[in-house]
Amino acid sequence: MSRSRPDGAAARRISVAALALGLAAAPFVLGPYAIGTLSRILVFALLVISVHLLTGLTGLPTLGQSAYFGVGAYTAAIVATRVTDVGVLQLLIAAAVSALVAVPTGWLAVRARGVVFLMLTLAIGEIAHSAAVNWKSLTNGTDGVSGIPPVVPLPGMSALELDGLVYIYVLAVFTALFALVSRLGATPFALALRGIRDNERRMNAIGYPTRRYALAVYCGAGALAGAAGGLWVSVQRFVSPGDAGFEIAALALLAVVVGGAGSMRGACAGAALVWLTRDYLGNLEAVAGRGPLLLGLFFVLAVYALPRGLAGVRLPPRLTRKRTA
Repeated sequence: MSRSRPDGAAARRISVAALALGLAAAPFVLGPYAIGTLSRILVFALLVISVHLLTGLTGLPTLGQSAYFGVGAYTAAIVATRVTDVGVLQLLIAAAVSALVAVPTGWLAVRARGVVFLMLTLAIGEIAHSAAVNWKSLTNGTDGVSGIPPVVPLPGMSALELDGLVYIYVLAVFTALFALVSRLGATPFALALRGIRDNERRMNAIGYPTRRYALAVYCGAGALAGAAGGLWVSVQRFVSPGDAGFEIAALALLAVVVGGAGSMRGACAGAALVWLTRDYLGNLEAVAGRGPLLLGLFFVLAVYALPRGLAGVRLPPRLTRKRTA
């Protein structure tokens, strides 16, 4: 008589279900500060997923996604204060505007590879930050855009005043976008992107227009970053040039490296770990004022101890479940 235990796929499904249940139950067991932090982590994770699409999936390391995050945030803030407080419309408009901005900038960036591409995206991010500071008639300069009304998820619904309700809205949007990008990973388009990452010359040789593919994923990543920026406005109800700055871009790339390039779940885990390291551990009395130093040490440790990132961590064989007779 034989008995089988759950294999690796079943264990992953169980862990994902447990995580989803924990996230859904969080508003009922956590305080306002913890719920606000969790909302910000989910928004940051969407930005990190957009970086993953370029860096992990296509092999294009980027420091420019904060530009589209900032464009989406300012667009959503302007729409919320001048047009409508409906959250879905804010997200759609923010994603569309960010994608439109990504078309010309991406056309320029995807013509390069490696360090040159990285520097071009860094320049794009710095241009966006400078525009946010100096275009005062639209962005209000360094004072930022404030007075943003509470978000209304769908037409006819009430405005979300409580942190727990805003968190549920953020979780719903995150889940929908995460599922959408996950479905993308199983398409021939994603396989072509992996081919570009692994051997672009061979992909060119067999007839794939690799620049077009790279531009398409660049614009898609820009739209996702813009949607994350729009969601950020719903959480913060404030946006400033710092939201389009280098620090956000560097943290997002760091999260992808720590999580494991090529793994979307690892990217989300890296986003949570990086954000908590910066905002929670960095504010402890023992390391007060040394948050950047802590992040730097953490990055060096992760590179040497986890060369494949969090996604590459495997339990010892004696702790893993196997099919037994």
